[in-house]
Amino acid sequence: MDSTSQTSSKSQPIAAVLLSRAFDPEESKRILAEKIQQRPLFLCPSSPPPSDARAARRREREKKRLSRKKALKPKPLSANERRKLRLYEVPGSGQKYALFEPLHQLWLGYIREILGNEIHTGGEGAASKLTSADFHGAEVEVVRSGCVSRVGIRGIVIKDSRFTFEVVTKKNQRKVVPKEGTVFRIEVPLATATVTTTTEEGQGDDKPLQQQQQQQTEAEQPKMIFEVHGEQFQFRSADRANKKFRSHFSKIL
Repeated sequence: MDSTSQTSSKSQPIAAVLLSRAFDPEESKRILAEKIQQRPLFLCPSSPPPSDARAARRREREKKRLSRKKALKPKPLSANERRKLRLYEVPGSGQKYALFEPLHQLWLGYIREILGNEIHTGGEGAASKLTSADFHGAEVEVVRSGCVSRVGIRGIVIKDSRFTFEVVTKKNQRKVVPKEGTVFRIEVPLATATVTTTTEEGQGDDKPLQQQQQQQTEAEQPKMIFEVHGEQFQFRSADRANKKFRSHFSKIL
């Protein structure tokens, strides 16, 4: 009897034997058929569906195009390349004093706004603001220089580099004045000069008179006059904006 039960259990799968011990025969057969024998087997249940070959080729082409576009992106020019291309040089046709007079008027409004009430009092507060100001558009005059021929040069600054001021004079001449050994004088009117004009016939005949009146008004106008020692000013305008100047002894003062 024991031998027949052992042979029958060996012929049955191990799952059926274990189910027969836990459930009645009908329930065990149902569970074996539904849960074990007829259970589907998923080889890769978590893998994504196969992608389209055309979409894969399109993504590959887009990736190559972006990498090529990044490789062909132009690099910034070096300082030598900028000098060779003369990017910062003013052409001869643009070296006219009248072209830069509006820039000078803008600079006067800019420097008055920076100085505020200290334009009337001066002092260390005004000096600290002037050292960090931008002088593109300022009208400067050379009052002292190691080279006597430079004294008297007066014009509007069109380029403020580290070691030089490039100015355009009233005679439409471009002058490059080194800062080393040079003292510059700058005048800032306290208020804009206004000349009353009448709109009548023959106004063109009164233009010389109006210009003369305007010059007289500008001459009589109160001004703030300050001098800049070029040797203490050998910085680019962008570097001066963030630089803190300290008062110290100087042999040339």
